[in-house]
Amino acid sequence: MSLVTVFGGSGFIGRHLVQRLTASGASVRVAVRDPINASFLKPMGDVGQVTPIYVDVHDDSSVANALAGSDAVVNLIGILYERGTQQFDAIHRDAATRIARAAKATGASRLVHMSALGASETSQSRYAWSKAAGETAVRDVYPDAVILRPSVVFGPHDNFFNLFASLARLSPVLPVFGCPLPSFKDGGVDIYGDGGVKFQPVYAGDVAAALMKGVTDPSTNGQTYELGGPTVYSFLSLMELILTTTDRQCLLAPTPYFVASLQAFFLQFLPRPPLTPDQVTLLRSDNVVSGAMPTLLDLGIEANSAEVILPTYLDKYRRGGRFHKTTAI
Repeated sequence: MSLVTVFGGSGFIGRHLVQRLTASGASVRVAVRDPINASFLKPMGDVGQVTPIYVDVHDDSSVANALAGSDAVVNLIGILYERGTQQFDAIHRDAATRIARAAKATGASRLVHMSALGASETSQSRYAWSKAAGETAVRDVYPDAVILRPSVVFGPHDNFFNLFASLARLSPVLPVFGCPLPSFKDGGVDIYGDGGVKFQPVYAGDVAAALMKGVTDPSTNGQTYELGGPTVYSFLSLMELILTTTDRQCLLAPTPYFVASLQAFFLQFLPRPPLTPDQVTLLRSDNVVSGAMPTLLDLGIEANSAEVILPTYLDKYRRGGRFHKTTAI
């Protein structure tokens, strides 16, 4: 493993992977749209060990040039919402196919492809459907590719816990998606039902460790792994965990899907929408490992819990600031 090309290596998970690759002695080529903004990765290795380069994943020759001489390839490219040429099909299926073909043509001995838990070609969500279509396309071109399907990934710079922790600073209300309308049950009012949609958050460092296994361990050839953390949480439990960690108090409002859909209709037009109609469709299904595929344990990785990791970076959202002492944790 002398040269590893990482597509999307400047992203949230990519920075964890690049750090591990350089520590292993590999040279890392980071294929991104903006090499200047990826310069922060260079100090993770020795001089010249990390090289950000420009790539247009919509162009065959650009992808081929980025992969020239690569021994292993990792594709971390993904989007959460569509804008302009950044469409789910174009990124999750077409670009993934282009990368797999170029990896095969250049003779790369390893290809690791990042998908997502819940990927399904029968899903009503365009995101989940395109992720599944990308998996199929990659397998057709490169049968030995290693595919990873993580649940919601947490860690510094994540797009989930940071989002709701920042909302808790600004809003007196946080949503609990997937709850039914309040009803009477056992002589009382049932507000949250079973707590809404379920997630199994996985730590970014554990996902990076799984990526490293895919790059270095031949026994992972052709396997698809579902990556989840040690605990399954309801959406209600996750909001409570965020409030406890940040020492804040908010009203947790049960948010049925029809209400979420109405909110998403308007929010989707923001430059960086926090919620889209397609994401509401995703929220209608639990995001937990199925038990039918190998997991982190099969890779020899013991998953870190959210309760241990969240306080190390959500502390900046505490009332009174990062160094404010609290008895809530």
